[in-house]
Amino acid sequence: MGQVIAVIGAGTMGAQITQVLATFGFEVRLHDLDDARLAAAVGRIQRGRFGLDRGVERAKLTADQARDAMGRISTTTSLEAACAGVDGVLEVVFEDLSLKMALFRRLDPLVGAGTILASNTAGLSIAALAGATERPGRVIGWHWFQPCAVMRLNELVVAPATSDATVATVSSWAERCGKSVRVVGDNPRTWGHVANRLNEAVRAEARRVVDEGLADADTVDAIMREGFAWPMGPFEGQRLPE
Repeated sequence: MGQVIAVIGAGTMGAQITQVLATFGFEVRLHDLDDARLAAAVGRIQRGRFGLDRGVERAKLTADQARDAMGRISTTTSLEAACAGVDGVLEVVFEDLSLKMALFRRLDPLVGAGTILASNTAGLSIAALAGATERPGRVIGWHWFQPCAVMRLNELVVAPATSDATVATVSSWAERCGKSVRVVGDNPRTWGHVANRLNEAVRAEARRVVDEGLADADTVDAIMREGFAWPMGPFEGQRLPE
C-alpha cells in the first residue's frame, strides 16, 4: 500500500482512472493546466454516473470508503508538484504523439530515477514515448477501458526496452485495483494495440453492414449481444455516457 501516482490529464478518462486508483488505496495527484477542468473532474469522480456516490447507492462501496477515496485525491496545475516523489506517472492527455512525447521529455527529469512513466494511449507507440526519455526500461503503456470503474481489462503495452520489473510493478498496481491484466506487444507501425485493433475492425464491418442496408445499428448490436454473448454491440460501445 501507500504508492503515490500522478495522473496527468483531468478529462473523462483521467477522472475515472483517478477514482479507481484512489478507491483501491493509492494516493493520486491529478494534474491539469486548468483549475476549471480539475474541478469538473472532481465533480465527475464524486457525482458522475459511475462515480463514488453512485457506487455507494449501489452498495459497491461504503460511504466511509467513498469518503476515504476522495481524501486520497489532490489536484494541482503544477506539473512539478504533481510529480514530486511519486512512484508512477500515468499520462492521460490528448491522443497526439507529438504532445505525448513532449510531455514525457518534460516528465523525465521531474521524477526520481525509479519512477515509472506510463501512458494510457489507445494506440500510439510506446517505443516512441520511451525514446523521448532517459529511462526507456521504465516506460510502459497502461491502457484502461471506460467506464473504468466497471470494465475489468487493463492492457499493458510493452516496448522492446520495457523491463520485466516495470511490467511486474504495473501489473501489481492494476491487479490491486481488481483489474484483469493482459500484456501485449508494441507495434510502432500500426495504430491501436490489440484491443483497439480488433474493436476497430468489428466497428468498420458493422458500419459497412448498416451502409449496405442489411440491418440498422440496433439490429447489429442485438445480433452481437444475442449471437456472440457480447455485453454490448459495436454501436452501443460508441455511445457510452460519462
